Amino acid sequence: MQRRKWTVLGIVTALLSFGAVALATSANAAAGCSVKYTVSSQWPGGFGAAVDVTNLGDPLPDWSLVFTFPAGQTITQLWNGAATQSGSTVTVRNAAWNGSLATGGKASFGFNGSWTGSNPVPAAFTLNGAACTGGVVPSTSPSTPPSGSPSPSPSTSTGTGSKTRIMALGDSITGSPGCWRALLWQQLPAAEVDFVGTLPGDGCGFPYDGEHDGHGGYLVTNVAGQNMLPAWLNVADPDVVLMHFGTNDAWSNIPATTILNAYTTLIGQMRAKNPQVKVIVAQIIPLNPSTCTDCGQRVVTLNAAIPAWAASLSTAASPVTVVDQWTGFNTTTDTYDGVHPNDAGNVKIAARWLPAVQAALD
Repeated sequence: MQRRKWTVLGIVTALLSFGAVALATSANAAAGCSVKYTVSSQWPGGFGAAVDVTNLGDPLPDWSLVFTFPAGQTITQLWNGAATQSGSTVTVRNAAWNGSLATGGKASFGFNGSWTGSNPVPAAFTLNGAACTGGVVPSTSPSTPPSGSPSPSPSTSTGTGSKTRIMALGDSITGSPGCWRALLWQQLPAAEVDFVGTLPGDGCGFPYDGEHDGHGGYLVTNVAGQNMLPAWLNVADPDVVLMHFGTNDAWSNIPATTILNAYTTLIGQMRAKNPQVKVIVAQIIPLNPSTCTDCGQRVVTLNAAIPAWAASLSTAASPVTVVDQWTGFNTTTDTYDGVHPNDAGNVKIAARWLPAVQAALD
């Protein structure tokens, strides 16, 4: 889970592309890749980054991306993969669920890092031994999908007026890649639902309606305090909001009362956009990272306070429903890092959302 400070000093995107080349694992195999490396937030001594890897060659059963930090930066925390670092050289290998890369397929991971002096982007990448090289393209908006990003969605965000518009709102548990959304969509009547948001979906093994607002590394207290949600609502215009938010806040030791106050702000903004919006709020999944022994209890404290908070805000016109995502979720068997759900965890999360979403459709 990304933990970012939002006194952002700069946002830089390096887009490095490499077409099909002769480097290969066999005589007849074609290899090639493109890599988008985005420094999404930066503060004194630390930064957050996101990396998108697109396979332009033959299908890969698993992948390994190698790059070198040019100024001695170090990775302190990584999600959606496994990293090793020797000096300045970093090797990131796929997680259990995102290893297979078809031709044109994309894998994404993110990390937090530390730096001293300067924080330039890596100049070169290799994917399974094949070089990825190219130029630098600046990015002015972290919420803008990269040019040419494939849309896995079989329906569009514009909607037809007859579908219920569902916005999944949260952090990387919702959006990176958030395959519980794909599993949930698969169990809902496609003719009746339109998943909406400012972000495109990631690959989860089958086509699905992927738009969402799961912003990796975001704190709900920052989203409320910096008034980010109204712009997302203007794009999504949801009828139903699924909100699993607060993991990064708990990790940052922000009090539960402050998190709930942020929830209240967001619901006020949702209702300003749509007075009849239905809000489904999660008691969030357990948090057990190796670097935070107190995080688990912080989540317990937050979850215990959510039902009473929700009851105090719920109205007949705009109900606030609570879904228990915590009970029965095991960070050992249902996550790959104590924080982010693996395939088993995604199945559990989708199953918990399903009855509440079905009720909202009735």
